[in-house]
Amino acid sequence: MRSRYGRAGYLAWLTALSALYYAWPDQRVALWTLIGLSGVAAVLAGARLHRPDQWLPWVLIASALLVFITGDLINNVYLTVGVQPPYPGVADVLYLLVYLLLGGGLLLFVRARAGDHNRAALLDAMVPTVSFGLLTWVYLIAPYARATDLTLVEKAFSVAYPVCDLLALGFLLRLLSVPGRKAAPVQLLTVAVLGLLFSDVVFSLNRLNANWAIGGPIDLGWIIMYGCAGLAALQPSMITLTDPAAPVPDSGARGAVRRLALLTAASLIAPAVLLVEFVHGEVVDAPVIAAAAGLMFVLAMARVHGLLTAQRRAEDRERALRRAAERLAAATTHEELAAAVAATVEGFLPAGTKYRIGHEPTRCGPFRPGLRLVPATDFPHQLEAYMILPGAPLRAATLQLAAPLDALREVRPALEALHVQIGTVLQRIALAGEVSRRDGEAYFRTLIQSASDVILIVGEDGCIRYASPSASTLLGYPDLHGMPLLRIIADTHHEALRGRRSAEGVDLTAVRADRRLLQVECTVRDLHDDPTVRGLVLTIRDVTERRRLENDLTHQAFHDSLTGLANRVLFRDRLEQAYVRAALAGATIGVLFVDLDDFKEVNDTLGHAIGDQLLITVADRITQAAGKYNTAARMGGDEFAILVEHSAEDGGAEDIAAAVIAALGVPAEVSDGIGGTFTVSGAASVGVATSADAEHPTELLRHADLALYLAKGAGKGDWKRYRHDLHTAMIERLALRQALQEAVDQEQFVLQYQPIVDVHSSAVVGLEALVRWQHPERGLLGPYHFIELAEESGAIAGIGEWVLREALRQFAAWDLDTLRYVSVNVSARQFRQPGFVDRVREALSAAGAAPSSLLLEITESLVLRDADQVIADLAVLRALGVRIAIDDFGTGYSSLSYLRQIPVDVLKIDKSFIDDIIESRQQRALVEAIVTLAGNLDLTVVAEGIEHAEQRETLQRMGCPYGQGYLFSKPVWPAEIPALTRA
Repeated sequence: MRSRYGRAGYLAWLTALSALYYAWPDQRVALWTLIGLSGVAAVLAGARLHRPDQWLPWVLIASALLVFITGDLINNVYLTVGVQPPYPGVADVLYLLVYLLLGGGLLLFVRARAGDHNRAALLDAMVPTVSFGLLTWVYLIAPYARATDLTLVEKAFSVAYPVCDLLALGFLLRLLSVPGRKAAPVQLLTVAVLGLLFSDVVFSLNRLNANWAIGGPIDLGWIIMYGCAGLAALQPSMITLTDPAAPVPDSGARGAVRRLALLTAASLIAPAVLLVEFVHGEVVDAPVIAAAAGLMFVLAMARVHGLLTAQRRAEDRERALRRAAERLAAATTHEELAAAVAATVEGFLPAGTKYRIGHEPTRCGPFRPGLRLVPATDFPHQLEAYMILPGAPLRAATLQLAAPLDALREVRPALEALHVQIGTVLQRIALAGEVSRRDGEAYFRTLIQSASDVILIVGEDGCIRYASPSASTLLGYPDLHGMPLLRIIADTHHEALRGRRSAEGVDLTAVRADRRLLQVECTVRDLHDDPTVRGLVLTIRDVTERRRLENDLTHQAFHDSLTGLANRVLFRDRLEQAYVRAALAGATIGVLFVDLDDFKEVNDTLGHAIGDQLLITVADRITQAAGKYNTAARMGGDEFAILVEHSAEDGGAEDIAAAVIAALGVPAEVSDGIGGTFTVSGAASVGVATSADAEHPTELLRHADLALYLAKGAGKGDWKRYRHDLHTAMIERLALRQALQEAVDQEQFVLQYQPIVDVHSSAVVGLEALVRWQHPERGLLGPYHFIELAEESGAIAGIGEWVLREALRQFAAWDLDTLRYVSVNVSARQFRQPGFVDRVREALSAAGAAPSSLLLEITESLVLRDADQVIADLAVLRALGVRIAIDDFGTGYSSLSYLRQIPVDVLKIDKSFIDDIIESRQQRALVEAIVTLAGNLDLTVVAEGIEHAEQRETLQRMGCPYGQGYLFSKPVWPAEIPALTRA
């Protein structure tokens, strides 16, 4: 209201001053100055009153008015004193400055309202500007340029005035070409600029005719400039001139017709000027007219191209809207709707346009339906569309499109149409959701009535308000309504539920009506805020059988299925925990490794059923010996372990080891399950280690394993404690084992030969090949150092094959008539390898040796397994002519039946029998019995280890034909053999 009165007062004041100006000629200078200053004051007052976001354009306009009135005041002072103002003078400089200030203000308005560059609006402003520029040239600029009575400076200033007028007109037209509604300030500024231009043009024409005088009608245009500029600033809507122009719908075909009409009218100015000059009889501005016509044609064509492009984009948006209708029709959820809207909006925008589209699911009111332009974060502006969502409470969703301002203006009509379609789809989705919700309620009501899980609703008082039908089946109560919840829960689990508002998968014990306990899983949901529930919802599921099964599976995962002892996993877990506890308490724990002696022979001879029964018996005895506070475990096969945590004294682990050895040393009677009973030995070896010698559990286990290895090597059936030197010995053994593999590949082995002689004549009749390892670092190693390792690792097969080939090759190379054969030891593992007979045949062929020159020495234990196959292979070898000897006869499981069945030629009496043949009568009797037995079976006898002449003489009397030992010769190198045979 105050602004309206201010505008009315200003208008009345300016009208009164104007009337006095024309009615009171003597005071025109003062009144004219007062009129100009009033305009300046009005502009500044309006800017201060309404406070626009950008105040600089209004300051520039006020400055332009102030400079203009200052120039008038200077000229009026000259005229008042009767002096003609100089031309050009200071006033003329100020007048030209007016156009720069006014143009700057208009340009800032254009930039603030238009934002990005608008090519179409620029063309709309340039076409009429060029047309008026042609008129300005013909009727204002050219006459001054051709005037002969003006100096160059006077011509320059005279030409500058219409040029500045033309620039001001161009800025005004550019402001008017900004899309959007033209507010009152824009209209008033337009009138102000037009008043200025009108008076300037008339003033310039009158100066050409030299008939201008102060106080004439021409001054009215400048008065209008002052008045309209001040009124524009006093308008409340003046703040919109520095705000971005809101995108508005395109005027469509009607707007295109207006633009084409404007372009046509502007384009006809050049031909009209040409026609006027032609009618006057002289065309003096043909080049300028032609240039202006060409420029207007190019601008017009560019504008037409823009209109066609806009029309094409409009058609594209119409097609996008049609496709959007199809997408929206197919959308059934808000997510599908959002995806369809995003795809549609992308189709609205011109290719290559940068944009951002987003949406907010809900917004709190108040709501303002429709589209509006708001500031954006990463773009200057964005269009925001509110859509009211169906349902209660009232909610709204917003669609936000951020893009350049020109693009927003272009797509706004399409977005408004899309906005209407989105509202329709939202209504449809809401209606479908409501129908689905009601159907779902009926569906879930049916599910709850038939569900096996119990669903309870508990009120604030802790009593049950609702129980699903399955509750009576599970808990045995016919009606739970009004019953306290804690009554059906075991006392021990009351605290687990008391005060809980939310819980997931809580394990509880429920009490049935018949006092039987059930394991249940309970989920709690707090729905006090839900008006349809207003309580706690409990879902209870019977998991009694599942828990029982889980316990069984857990027990199976951590216990041995045969013996029921802890398995390796559980033992390791308990060991790690016990080690930590012992470290914290400064205590000591022990680990025992127990391994049955010769258990493999029990399985091989009596069968796995007997072996399993023996393991069960052994497990019981180990458990009793360990005590109930220690952990006994089966680590696998016939290996057991004991974790000693509780003992009365420091030597508790050793005491338990001795108890285990004693308990397992007693033979066990086991059943084969079909009525048979067998007495078998469960004797074992035990390795003992304590945490005092280990830095971590893994090292403790390794120490116990090393101690067990020591116990096995010491003769079995005993226990040994870990010693520090065991670790070094094991490392050396592992290194030697690794080097042994390389030795086989690199053939680092050599052979020595020990003569086999006639006991009576000492003549050499044969040789036994003895393998040695030429170690690259440790030198020559005998079989004691590596044969056992070779047996364990399997390298014995490769070594044995090399020995067989090398011995036969060397025997053929000697070619000594006195030598009958070479004897080669064959391990059981080598003999059982498939194709052994073929490899013997190939070795004989490769060496060119006769089969009778080869004696293969085997052990008695070879025939304990797969006796039929072994006997068959031996028969094939004998058929080739190869002879067979039983090495170390008398130390194994030999019997008369074996000697009768095995195809054998020679018995080699073990050195242990020969050592005591002089001192022991029993030993002499055994050797004499073997010699006699061999003679009766047509077998040849060789006595091993003869070291003394008395032993030789005794064997001679017994009738033993052959022997070998240090008495005759130590093992020698191949080069020494020829000399021995000639001795």
